[in-house]
Amino acid sequence: MKRAVLYVCHGSRLVKAREEAVAFIKRCQEHVEADIQEISFLELASPSIEEGFRSCVDRGATHLTVVPLLLLTAVHAKKDIPDEIQRCMGLYPHVKVKYGCPIGVHDRMVESVINKIEEAAPLHSSTTAILIGRGSSDPDVKRDFSALAELVYRKTAISEVRTCYLTATTPSFTETLESLKNTEGTVVFVPYLLFTGLLMKGIEKEIRRTHNQHILLANYLGYDPLVEQAFLDRVNESLWVKGEAYAADHD
Repeated sequence: MKRAVLYVCHGSRLVKAREEAVAFIKRCQEHVEADIQEISFLELASPSIEEGFRSCVDRGATHLTVVPLLLLTAVHAKKDIPDEIQRCMGLYPHVKVKYGCPIGVHDRMVESVINKIEEAAPLHSSTTAILIGRGSSDPDVKRDFSALAELVYRKTAISEVRTCYLTATTPSFTETLESLKNTEGTVVFVPYLLFTGLLMKGIEKEIRRTHNQHILLANYLGYDPLVEQAFLDRVNESLWVKGEAYAADHD
């Protein structure tokens, strides 16, 4: 038996974003017990999921665990990646496959957000934090993101922790920012994003337009050690404990 892990990154047109993802996965690989480890991308970059799957098989994989490097569970995690996995399984029916979970709600992610807030402003009762999510029509995303915000609030002394979204659901980032453009209290926006890109550049541009020194922009999450710990937890859960089994006969 040969165990393989296929990591699935989101993908980006920006070379820097792709390089950040690959460097992060390579650091994580050092702490994962598997015979074979390959990296793939869902879109906008290569190798594709099919190419990564094939590479694992070509290297002798008999048991393959697919782990998405995604922050929250939405359409990519629920449909796009599983559809690709099912297609690959049709090509290699002898390989036993499990599918892991996105990072989701995790204590280390809460710590990472708190660190980003604290880098931008003091964690005292006059500070408001607003987490910026990508957004999704999937209600699970809103539920989990609100849960993360609640945990950040409970672990700090700041006055309020709210959420907003860039697309697909409300409250929107632009509307939230507009409502605060004349604020005299400290407001820290925290982009809940793994990598830099067009979304981050757009956020920076909109916040600059307010010309309000009380509205601050924290760094995006990036691939810091806390994110690494959270992701490794999901990888190891998928490999050894949880993981959704596609094959009836699996270890």
